[in-house]
Amino acid sequence: MDRVKPKRQSGMTLVELIVAVAIMAILACGVLPISRTVVKREREKELRAALWMMRDAIDRYKDAADRGAFIIKLGSEGYPPDLDELVKGVDVQGKKIKFLRHIPKDPMTNGTDWGLRSMQDDPTSESWGGQAVFDVYTKSTGTALDGTKYSDW
Repeated sequence: MDRVKPKRQSGMTLVELIVAVAIMAILACGVLPISRTVVKREREKELRAALWMMRDAIDRYKDAADRGAFIIKLGSEGYPPDLDELVKGVDVQGKKIKFLRHIPKDPMTNGTDWGLRSMQDDPTSESWGGQAVFDVYTKSTGTALDGTKYSDW
């Protein structure tokens, strides 16, 4: 006589399920800090690129002013009066030359309100005297991954 073997059910027991969920939770907790660091590092790269772009535009404006390509305001030392001047451009021999396409967004504050400094301002000052723009910095009070303040960049 043939004996009927009971069918073995496939699947996971409750203990196996709990162990699998616990392992997934531990892995997720390990990934979270890493992903936060990656996001912060990307924002720092964007900040460096935006600052470099604006400082390069200021330098190109200053170079053109020093070469006498356009008339500058007395006391400006050849620096732009504001960041909008870099976007609007200046007339050079009947041609409009622009130094920036747009004022970049500050990735740390999510705005275009940058801190400005002029030649007359103290290098550590956070208030702009209203003279020509010599330097640009972020108004973020945060600290970078390397321990420096973003506003010191």
